[in-house]
Amino acid sequence: MKSSRPPLNHLRSISALHQTLQVPKPTHPLISVVDLRDMQARTQQTISYSFYTIAFKKLTGGQLRYGQQHYDFDEGVLIFTAPHQAVRLESEVPVMLEGCLVVVHPDFLQGYPLARKITEYGFFGYAVNEALHLSAAEQQQVLDMMQRLAQEVAAPITAFTQDLLVAHLDLLLTYCNQFYHRQFLTRRAASHDVVSRFEQLLAEYVAGDQLPSHGLPSMQELAGQLNLSANYLSDLLRTHTGLTARQHVQQKLLDYAKQLLTTTTLSVGEVAYRLGFEHSQSFSKFFKQHAAVSPLQYRLSVH
Repeated sequence: MKSSRPPLNHLRSISALHQTLQVPKPTHPLISVVDLRDMQARTQQTISYSFYTIAFKKLTGGQLRYGQQHYDFDEGVLIFTAPHQAVRLESEVPVMLEGCLVVVHPDFLQGYPLARKITEYGFFGYAVNEALHLSAAEQQQVLDMMQRLAQEVAAPITAFTQDLLVAHLDLLLTYCNQFYHRQFLTRRAASHDVVSRFEQLLAEYVAGDQLPSHGLPSMQELAGQLNLSANYLSDLLRTHTGLTARQHVQQKLLDYAKQLLTTTTLSVGEVAYRLGFEHSQSFSKFFKQHAAVSPLQYRLSVH
């Protein structure tokens, strides 16, 4: 039986995106700002890009979907996608969008610190239901910055054009990073609930019997059980606890190792196996790296 899922349409160039959106051709091949009021998205379409996108969107009459997650943009949000991240648009009625879409090809950033910095922004890997919700003042700030970027893109090219465009883009992303940090803090109750559920999930996994056969869970697995993306979970944890999701896993593993070393007669090799390490040497290296002493030294120090 054939799947009804729409085929993936991968857009390799910004020109191809403009053609798909049925808006005028871009004035620059590697960076563009699109007024979303100029286009009407088609339904049942899955798209991925070879470039980054930053979109301030208000959506009427449809839903955007990443995997199994849906989100409506009635009030307006900021959404970020990295190259090769798929977005699926589904609606039974025509979808009208308002806002701005900034698109920039990675090649445009080569030779600038932003080329590396942009890969470190976790929000380019967030799911669509983890979009950035802005206050009215923040919305105006973002739209002002996008409009200045659009004006610079449309201006005649000079020796300073690329420097100015990269600077405008860098400023926009810095503000977006700040706004996301604010969102984590202002939604404190929901964030603490996520932290608590993550800690419980991790404790149950480590204390269970899955480590010897399955090893440590991946960030994707843990985040998936919380209906979050791995990037969003890690950034939320870092904001509220100072530790990334990976560091939380390592700390929980270390705590359980200390418990086994001090409350059982298991050998260091047996403890290593219980924790999912293939070789006791790997466990000893991990333990010493995080506890500053070897497993045997730690056991002797508390007895």
